[in-house]
Amino acid sequence: MPSLSRIASSLTVAYYLPQFHQIPENDEWWGAGFTEWTNVRKARPQYDGHDHPRRVETLGQYDLRSVEVMHRQADLAKRHDVDAFCFYFYWFDGHRLLERPVDNYLQAGPNFPFCLSWANENWTRRWDGKEHEVLMGQNYSGTTAEEIFDDFLPYFRDERYLRVDGALVLVIHRVDHVPDAAELMSSWRRLAKEYGLGELHIIAAETKFGIEPTWYGVDAISEFPPVGSNTLASAQLLPVKGLRSDFSGRIMSYERMAKRFMRRRPPSFTRYRGVVPGWDNTARRGNRATIYVGHNPRSYGEWLTHARRAEDDRQGTGLVFINAWNEWAEGAYLEPDATWGTAFLEATQRNAGPLQASPKPKLGAPSLAWLRSVSFAVMGSAVSLVRRVRPSRP
Repeated sequence: MPSLSRIASSLTVAYYLPQFHQIPENDEWWGAGFTEWTNVRKARPQYDGHDHPRRVETLGQYDLRSVEVMHRQADLAKRHDVDAFCFYFYWFDGHRLLERPVDNYLQAGPNFPFCLSWANENWTRRWDGKEHEVLMGQNYSGTTAEEIFDDFLPYFRDERYLRVDGALVLVIHRVDHVPDAAELMSSWRRLAKEYGLGELHIIAAETKFGIEPTWYGVDAISEFPPVGSNTLASAQLLPVKGLRSDFSGRIMSYERMAKRFMRRRPPSFTRYRGVVPGWDNTARRGNRATIYVGHNPRSYGEWLTHARRAEDDRQGTGLVFINAWNEWAEGAYLEPDATWGTAFLEATQRNAGPLQASPKPKLGAPSLAWLRSVSFAVMGSAVSLVRRVRPSRP
């Protein structure tokens, strides 16, 4: 594996979305030529000063069928202290989607560490407001541990695959969706040893807030912001100027979210820190988006520094997960854009210099759309309270 030697004991891992290329399934479901860039280009502002559509710099609107693009991405990541990519791995009862970029990476990609996150959510028409219309679903009843492990195997055997304290890192995106998860994890551990791979370090992304490793037979949890922060504690309580009257989503505060995660106390189990450089899924959800206003390199850099310090102090190797390297349609990316240039990458460096802050959002008069946003945050707080009082264990 490429050298990860450094004075610090923690590693910084960025989630990597492989949807920036054309596939037949997306052509059928969303129209010919669809890629994630299609959503990015069509995004429209929801209030005064809302930064849409997002404009790409340096890398352009790339096609991930090009290995050269991935080499350039890895070079940017290395130079800015990202230690590894975590590729989303789409596997549906033996059928894979968006596999070409990670397969190309395996065959001819850069000398840069990577790991996998099994993105085991159903694909639906949620972007169109039709969440219950399933396009590609998980069928756990027909899945054996061996089948999916066989597809993991070529990646696990690659010398670039990320290991932590000697164990292969594997992330499960929605472990709470997996029936008998502990049994599946046990089978994978057995198979890893049978194939001579050694130990697995299985991490559940905290895509359901408040989960614990023992519930699912995993080794650790990793924070996955903004999950867990769509509550009144992170709400933008003052109305933004020019909010569209038909807006029916959430307007939240990036700085309040960051402070909330930084104040979070460490649990008795291993829960790795997570950071998000921004969140705004207008490109996917339109006027139903969740928008964290006020994201900026300075606040992000402070949050990341706090997370790294906590993980540097961990016994063994700590991990910080950044959500994400290139989630352009969700406003969660480190790659350069026309608004900030390379500022978020520079803020990712361990010894970053002075960082840029953003001006406060322009404030406007209260409106029904703003009241709806606050009411959603109140409901989020109520749900969060119920989950704390009555945890939903498997």
